[in-house]
Amino acid sequence: MGKDNIEQTLKELLQKMGIEFTELSVSEVAGHTVFTIHTKDSGVLIGSSGDTLSALNHLVKKMFEGKEGEDDSFRFVIDVNGYHMKHIKNLETQAKILAERARTFKYDVDMSPMSAYDRLIVHSSLQDLPEVKTESQGEGALRHIVIKYVGGVDAPAPVTESPVID
Repeated sequence: MGKDNIEQTLKELLQKMGIEFTELSVSEVAGHTVFTIHTKDSGVLIGSSGDTLSALNHLVKKMFEGKEGEDDSFRFVIDVNGYHMKHIKNLETQAKILAERARTFKYDVDMSPMSAYDRLIVHSSLQDLPEVKTESQGEGALRHIVIKYVGGVDAPAPVTESPVID
């Protein structure tokens, strides 16, 4: 799946939708190719809580899914005026604040339900933090992340072998 094919398809879609755009830039962020649409009509493309942008991403991905000769491992995201990148940064910041709360008060913190993609962002952003781990819980629309305190200096050391009694 070539970047050029996706870029051309996006331009055609925007034209058919009657959306004027000043630029369609392509960049690489965290292993994903990001196609950023720069437009004054951002509200139309983003929609309520990003629903329209999510649908646009889904639609374009489905258009290229399973095409002969296309690389299925090619990961891309469509963004509008940096909305998606801002959302990721806010999610990472929120996750780190809640992880710090879990470490400070030594208890588990439940996050609000979120999409699978948002959960992936949270899991990735907290994977290297000490004393906390993340776990997804719940089903369907109620699936959320729990940031668990796993201990540190104050936690008892795990027993690795049985003590020998003479």
